[in-house]
Amino acid sequence: MTESAICSRAGCRDHAVWRVEWRNPRIHAPDRVKTWVACDQHRAFLHDYLAARDFPVSVRPLDDADETAEWDR
Repeated sequence: MTESAICSRAGCRDHAVWRVEWRNPRIHAPDRVKTWVACDQHRAFLHDYLAARDFPVSVRPLDDADETAEWDR
């Protein structure tokens, strides 16, 4: 599955290797986590886009099997 993941950045068609997990605390329950995927080039962009909105966000390798996100603020 990870070999077919495409970056979530608008217009990008590159292979994704990062998982960007986030939630909007104003509308999502604490157990609701959304996931975007990112290529190397857009990893920081997607993280910073979400962090600028004060959303809890975590970035880790796409194939990381760990289920627990460690949020950046």
